[in-house]
Amino acid sequence: MVFAHDLQVYTADNKEGKITPQSIEAAFVKAGFYTSENRDMNLPFTKQFKETNFDVYNLFTFYSKAHTLSLAKKYPQIGLFAPLSMSIYTKKGEKSICVSTLTLEALSTIMEIPKDDPTLIEIAQMMQKAIKLALPNAKLEKLSYNVKALKGKRITRFEMEMDKDEWEDTKDEFQMEFEGELSQNGFVMAGFNDLNFDFKENKYDGYTFYDVYSICKLPVIYTVAKLRPEAGAFAPCSLYLYMKKGEETMHIAYPSVYNWISALSIEDKASLEVLDDAQKRMEKILTKLTE
Repeated sequence: MVFAHDLQVYTADNKEGKITPQSIEAAFVKAGFYTSENRDMNLPFTKQFKETNFDVYNLFTFYSKAHTLSLAKKYPQIGLFAPLSMSIYTKKGEKSICVSTLTLEALSTIMEIPKDDPTLIEIAQMMQKAIKLALPNAKLEKLSYNVKALKGKRITRFEMEMDKDEWEDTKDEFQMEFEGELSQNGFVMAGFNDLNFDFKENKYDGYTFYDVYSICKLPVIYTVAKLRPEAGAFAPCSLYLYMKKGEETMHIAYPSVYNWISALSIEDKASLEVLDDAQKRMEKILTKLTE
């Protein structure tokens, strides 16, 4: 048994049921995080697939506004994990509760931010503080798999030229069409964050706009979580749209599904099929809208 390098899974005894997704969220707020969503997935699992393998399965998204701004000044790609994602779960019949997040090293690798960046380290320390507060007697799980070799690009990126005098109309039209395509292709917009609103509140004006969509495809997380419930460390997926001040290019990117396959050592056919389908559909949507 070895530790998986990209994921950290903590498990705590919960016989009395005192630890809940809501109490975990409260601990993260107390630790200094802003919480975006804390979504119970068992209801949609049961509604669409008529079953669930969990007594509890929540997808929780959160980020630190101050640290995100600090990193955005140097690394515009911070929106790939602003918000961060976590799964909170209890398997059917069990009396323990688990949380899973990405490690500092995984965040550093995927976002191409040095792992010794002080702000990134502070975020990781805040996460550890929040987890300890939320699950005081938790143990770090030993996972039965290693990280697999990456089979594709970590980040899927697109660009779109914007007229400096008409960017607002172009952006509005893009987002209206994008959100329509999401629905038609089975994606759900699980959240939305206007990071530039936070930036401006803190007197930083380096971006014309910076939006982050949290996107989920129910068959993906349902299928993958059957064998890898810790997959919620990647779900929902963050997709950013930003344009820097003085530029006329909108940058669009999201973490590719190849990160899931690598970090979770996914080999089962069902999981690979739904992940591949999601990647191809999103690429097709963005290719169409940016041509």
